[in-house]
Amino acid sequence: MPEIRVAIAGVGNCASALIQGIEYYKNAREDVTVPGLMHVNFGGYHIRDIKVVAAFDVNKNKIGKDLAEAIFAEPNCCAIFADVPPLGVKVSPAPILDGVAEHMKSPFNLYDSNEFGQTDVVEILKETEADMLLNYLPVGSRNATHFYAQAALDAGSALVNCIPEFIASDAEWSRKFEEKGLPAAGDDIKSQLGATILHRNLVRLCIDRGVVIDETYQLNLGGNTDFLNMTVEERLKTKRISKTEAVTSLVPYDVPTRIGPSDYVPFLGDKKICYLMLKGRKFGNQPVTIKAKLEVEDSPNSAGVVIDVIRAVKIALNRKIAGPLISISSYAFKHPPIQVPDPEAKQWVEDYINGKRQR
Repeated sequence: MPEIRVAIAGVGNCASALIQGIEYYKNAREDVTVPGLMHVNFGGYHIRDIKVVAAFDVNKNKIGKDLAEAIFAEPNCCAIFADVPPLGVKVSPAPILDGVAEHMKSPFNLYDSNEFGQTDVVEILKETEADMLLNYLPVGSRNATHFYAQAALDAGSALVNCIPEFIASDAEWSRKFEEKGLPAAGDDIKSQLGATILHRNLVRLCIDRGVVIDETYQLNLGGNTDFLNMTVEERLKTKRISKTEAVTSLVPYDVPTRIGPSDYVPFLGDKKICYLMLKGRKFGNQPVTIKAKLEVEDSPNSAGVVIDVIRAVKIALNRKIAGPLISISSYAFKHPPIQVPDPEAKQWVEDYINGKRQR
């Protein structure tokens, strides 16, 4: 199979986990169950077929460095689980736009444009022959996300949108990718086993077992720059929409719901702690309460899903499928073009791999 050439916008913790994972699983066997992988082989593609060919970031301590070194530069705090050899990919300075909030300039070690100059993202995508651009920008980067989406279109690259700024689920942007003959997957990546997927399954269990849900919340704590960035409420509008709709879309009636980042706790590092609560009524109108606590290393949780999305997008390119990819988006993202229960979305993905579903 031809290699999958990926460009990354945002060399943060999620990028670190993904790049480490490509190295960690490069020799994964296909005849045994491998911890952490949903598919060793995805439609003919092994994880070792993924090659990162370009990267963009605003951190002056990452720019100009080999990507294998940059993924471990501060403030990245992702767990180190692989020894990544030099990749021969230098991190390019990223256009800043609204990707860096005022309170994040110092934590992100923001570069001086007079020192590093301007980057032609489209030209780099073309020169590196990037099959797709992976958007790992901070939450709230609306203008920057639109910039990279347009750059992907202009360069002839597909888009994987991992953040809650709506592209694949937006009718206008979907039309643009369809007209260009390019696929797009998104929006807002689900974790492999994270707060949203756990919450969705608890809600689905209640609905399926005849329990009426009266109220529910999901409170998340973390110590990485993602949580620090989200301490400013104005950057959270689409994040709250994405996470809330991922859960409430499964309930056929209105439910008082509160979901979203709750606090930044620096000493947690890349650990994420989630508290879930559901109150409802069962047989005889008797009360039932579910409380759960989830602790995970945040960034590898994301990479465990993105590693499949990348291969799904490559298959779409091979099959010349354009526009939003419904199957993988419904399974892997919080705010896809179409919301369906996770078991149905999982079957869609398997059917897509086997050519039974176009998208």
